[in-house]
Amino acid sequence: MLGREMAALNARRVLVTGSNRGIGLELVRQLVRKNNCPEQIFATCRNPDGPLAQDLKNLAAKHQGVEIIPLDTCDPSSIKAAATKVTKRLKGSGLNLLINNAGILKLSSLETETPENMSEVYKTNVIGPMMMSQAFLPLLRKASQESPQNGMSCSKAAIVNMSSEGGSITTVYMWHLAHVVNYRCSKAALNMLTRCQSLGFDKDEILCIALHPGFVQTDMGSSVGQAPLTLDESVQAILKTLSRLSEKDNGTFVNWEGNTLPW
Repeated sequence: MLGREMAALNARRVLVTGSNRGIGLELVRQLVRKNNCPEQIFATCRNPDGPLAQDLKNLAAKHQGVEIIPLDTCDPSSIKAAATKVTKRLKGSGLNLLINNAGILKLSSLETETPENMSEVYKTNVIGPMMMSQAFLPLLRKASQESPQNGMSCSKAAIVNMSSEGGSITTVYMWHLAHVVNYRCSKAALNMLTRCQSLGFDKDEILCIALHPGFVQTDMGSSVGQAPLTLDESVQAILKTLSRLSEKDNGTFVNWEGNTLPW
């Protein structure tokens, strides 16, 4: 378990990828409900004008601090354009919290897995978060440098990579329900990316975490079985956990409740 609870999450400027549905949408929804809600939330998704983004558009219409940014995390030029737009919107301020939430899986068994599935899922789940972190690193550094806080926290400057215990080599979580080798391999790689980021950005005091949100009732979760956790329960716990993280947690793999998971 994480140690004594610190002050509430107070990230003033936040970016969430894959914000049009599931955990990403719920993160934005709960962040705007907070008493100390962020001043700016950049909610990104591939197609803000499509029908799958309607709930996000409705949410943004009610909350002035939410701005929808078109972003395909598999497309370097789209990431660059989004980083340029966010930099302009921040008007010289830094970005406190980058949540790399966008992810996909392709249903498959070990025997039916394909190179195409593996490549597509890896591109979204690993290369996407890597490119996002590179593109937004200057803004995260700026937030860290300008913060009066000592040490590390998600309120100061942090990268949260939405992982899965399905990527744990030790537990091979829920193998009996779904092999989804493409997804498991991608999340194991994402965990290693997080460890590398925690070492590489340590001197900048940017906290880097891999986080398992639980087996949640989303379109993705329900595609592999009966998920026990509601979106509300998962995201409430995630935000509490993010508020407690500090430098001692840098480069770790935790679940929604803050319990450390085995690699």
